[in-house]
Amino acid sequence: PPIALAEVQGYVYAAKKGLGWLLSLIGKNEQALKLNREAAQLKKRFNRDFWLEDDGFYALALGAHKEPAASITSNPGQCLWAGIIDREKATKVVERLFANDMFTGWGIRTLSSQTARYNPLGYHLGSVWPHDNSLIGMGLKRYGFEDELNELATALYDSCRSFEYYRLPELYCGVPRTAHSFPVRYPVACRPQAWAAGTMPLFLQAILGLVPDATKQKLKIVCPCLPYWLEQVEVRKLRIGDSNIDLLFERNKERTKVSILNNGGVKVSVIKRTI
Repeated sequence: PPIALAEVQGYVYAAKKGLGWLLSLIGKNEQALKLNREAAQLKKRFNRDFWLEDDGFYALALGAHKEPAASITSNPGQCLWAGIIDREKATKVVERLFANDMFTGWGIRTLSSQTARYNPLGYHLGSVWPHDNSLIGMGLKRYGFEDELNELATALYDSCRSFEYYRLPELYCGVPRTAHSFPVRYPVACRPQAWAAGTMPLFLQAILGLVPDATKQKLKIVCPCLPYWLEQVEVRKLRIGDSNIDLLFERNKERTKVSILNNGGVKVSVIKRTI
């Protein structure tokens, strides 16, 4: 120690960017600019110091002397959600996350099966965490990887079907999926658990591309793309600022159509670009 974890750099980056935006709303522009500069500097250092060129991926962490912990883990996947990853590196990161040693078919493992410490029944050593996967899913949306988002959402939805009441647990084992298998239970996983309960709502937000701005009574719908198993989604009384909006999403072959049933005074725009 001290240890600098990859995803924590993403959290700090997102916090600085988000707080900078909030400060700009109340006229504290100098403080907002300071935070935005700090965020930009952190992003530059992160992409320089954590990147493992030979692996085409980010280190799990940096140690006390800035030496990288080169294990391949799901942690950097959360950095997609935070937005700290350079766009030109994103494709390699996504490809690595969906390689067979990381993607089980039931979700993305916390640790590569090629790593010496790998244990699919271990708490952080190769198990699958639903909340971790949902953050990665939102990151896939942010960088425009719609097909990969739907593949991951499908894996987690199929996992839901294997648990009582469709209730995802805190984690389950990272055993590979086969044609006749189901997710292997982790014996002492919390169920229910708040993080796990938020998994599918976040996936749904990503799939539908919902980007609300309550301060301006606006809703962007970015590249909505329903997976093959989801024909229709109806959203009722979605709160945007002081208003509610009703929406209908329908899949027709490879395209997803959006209908505004009631805009409630919200300005809605459907756009075909990444968040």
